[in-house]
Amino acid sequence: MMDHNEFMNNVKEWSDICMSDERIDLETYDKLDVKRGLRDKNGSGVVAGLTKVSKIQSSKTVDGEKIPCEGQLFYRGYNIYDLVNGVVKDNRFGYEEMSYLLLFGELPDIEQLKRFKDTLGYSRTLPTNFVRDVVMKAPSHDMMTSLARSILTLSSYDEKASDISVSNVLRQSLMLISVMPMLAVYGYHAYNHYERDGSMYIHRPDEKLSTAENLLRLLRPDMKYTSVEAQVLDLALILHMEHGGGNNSTFTTHVVTSSGTDTYSVVAAALASLKGPKHGGANIKVVDMMDDLKKEVKDLTNEKEVEAYLRKLLHKEAFDRKGLIYGMGHAVYSKSDPRAEIFKGFVKQLSKEKGRLNDFNLYALMERLAPEVIADERKIYKGVSANVDFYSGFVYSMLDIPKELFTPIFAIARIVGWSAHRIEELINMDKIIRPAYVSVMQEEEYRDLKER
Repeated sequence: MMDHNEFMNNVKEWSDICMSDERIDLETYDKLDVKRGLRDKNGSGVVAGLTKVSKIQSSKTVDGEKIPCEGQLFYRGYNIYDLVNGVVKDNRFGYEEMSYLLLFGELPDIEQLKRFKDTLGYSRTLPTNFVRDVVMKAPSHDMMTSLARSILTLSSYDEKASDISVSNVLRQSLMLISVMPMLAVYGYHAYNHYERDGSMYIHRPDEKLSTAENLLRLLRPDMKYTSVEAQVLDLALILHMEHGGGNNSTFTTHVVTSSGTDTYSVVAAALASLKGPKHGGANIKVVDMMDDLKKEVKDLTNEKEVEAYLRKLLHKEAFDRKGLIYGMGHAVYSKSDPRAEIFKGFVKQLSKEKGRLNDFNLYALMERLAPEVIADERKIYKGVSANVDFYSGFVYSMLDIPKELFTPIFAIARIVGWSAHRIEELINMDKIIRPAYVSVMQEEEYRDLKER
């Protein structure tokens, strides 16, 4: 019988073989004109489809030349700046309104918005004993795993789980949009209770409240929150709802949908993609990086000391030794990320209320210095600026949201975009998405087992 040590030794030996035999020289990618990450050196993505859901603009063509410009984001043709300004001007919550826009392609009037909010409120319920039998069973320290498991299990309660007609997928999407906050927060409370020996709170959502308000209500023991807290969280949800068809989790949504599978499987696959630290988990890295900076830098107002720390990050001499300044740079944007630009003003407002203005000033200093340091230290093909993850983790920490829920909150917002893209793929789908890979293997002559 094999023991554990022998098993692990085998794994180590075979992993070393994988690392040596599977590696492909970078020059081979250039020689065969294969775009690593489906992006060219300038960061432009390989075109894989068409969409009417949203648009990202990071450059303009002037006299035949591609020129970087301030980043722009459009939901169904509407500039994100205009959408946010409209919500802020009227001092209302906008997540539900933007959900309607992304799903149906038009801004709702007062009556349409009321019906939509009522529909989401009605759908904000889980099957009988679901929390006890599913969420509380085998709680995971990884809330994204818990979330995916709960969503896959919900398919068992749906008699039409595999029906991919647009009307049925829309019904499922509205339900998942409604219950995602409950699944995430309840999953956290179960983990906090069973794994950390903390208290567990299972509050019921209020049909009359917005998604942002309900999130804070479900999370906090006393169910209390300020209007500024709820409004900033609502803004965070709006800014994370959708971001073109090419981001990893949305592309995953298109790919898996094209196979003809069910909504629950598609959303679970998108969650698996979003979970990665290079995608939805980046804001956690920003917060951890800033905590490390505070330990290593004596004077946080001294630009020279902060700059020296940034150079250590790039030289793999600080934090996680990965050579990255988290929250800086984006696959598409170069001059600016509009989501980060919008967020910044509201983050400052919240930091004042929370007595954390010094922390905000440190973030602002990092935002200014990091692009200069990166440009000086690295050969870059496009500009570098702060992305939305740079500030979102700071916001969630000020809202006393545990780090385990940072990425699930991203998912609570992004499921709206996933749903819109899934429906778009179903309406226009005629082929399964199957890109090609160029084989660079060497053909071998077969030898019998006893001759090897």
